[in-house]
Amino acid sequence: MDRHGFLRQLHKVYRPRNYLEIGVNDGRSLTLSRVPTVAVDPAFKVTSEVSCDVHMVKATSDDFFGRKDPLIHLRNGRNPFRALARRDALNLLGGDPRLELAFIDGMHLFEFALRDFMNVERHSRWSSVIVLDDMLPRNVDEAARDRHTGMWTGDVFKVAQVLRRFRPDLVVVELDTKPTGVVAIFGADPTSTVLKDNYDKIMEEYRADDPQVVPEEVLLRKNAVQGEILLGADFWPALVRARNLRRPRSAFAPIRRGIQAVTG
Repeated sequence: MDRHGFLRQLHKVYRPRNYLEIGVNDGRSLTLSRVPTVAVDPAFKVTSEVSCDVHMVKATSDDFFGRKDPLIHLRNGRNPFRALARRDALNLLGGDPRLELAFIDGMHLFEFALRDFMNVERHSRWSSVIVLDDMLPRNVDEAARDRHTGMWTGDVFKVAQVLRRFRPDLVVVELDTKPTGVVAIFGADPTSTVLKDNYDKIMEEYRADDPQVVPEEVLLRKNAVQGEILLGADFWPALVRARNLRRPRSAFAPIRRGIQAVTG
């Protein structure tokens, strides 16, 4: 399964009510969305037909999240009738709009990808799903910070290492998708400050000059799960139901066990 095939099925299984994409490029993954969407890229090259209500933001992700109300499109929308319904729903549920599905495929440098995750998490709930692309380089050259190959992941694979070490409350699932793997993250906590508090320490320890030291288990995908297996797991209906009903974080425990049963 390639990354677009995984995302296509994820949209069908998880049925998000909004979507954020960082790093749009030609728009092939953006075409999969059918819900209110925010797409962020400093240099759009969209050549595919898009079939969703989308706010395309020509900016870096850091600048986008630095705005006073970055998700204003999800708050108001463009259709006045849908906007009214959305505002009513927000009043009933309380609070600002929260991201349900996010796909991070921005700058292929570790620190950028980590900040993207941190910013997305701040606007998510525990029931959200966050996906990062290019997380399983196939060789050291692909993982270089200084690009010198056709296919390039950069050193973003380190984000999974950092999350497992500093955020054991999250479930980080590596997926064996073509060509360069993705990681799905469950259990986001927008109140967590662990990554922010340890950011300088993380940068000092993990950011390094080329050549990068890529663990063998990453290169050989020893811990990676087939996308079809994760998408076909039994926990999805419970996750969708908990999301729609705004159940408290305590509802994550049995869902977490369901995810871990699939990933081993």
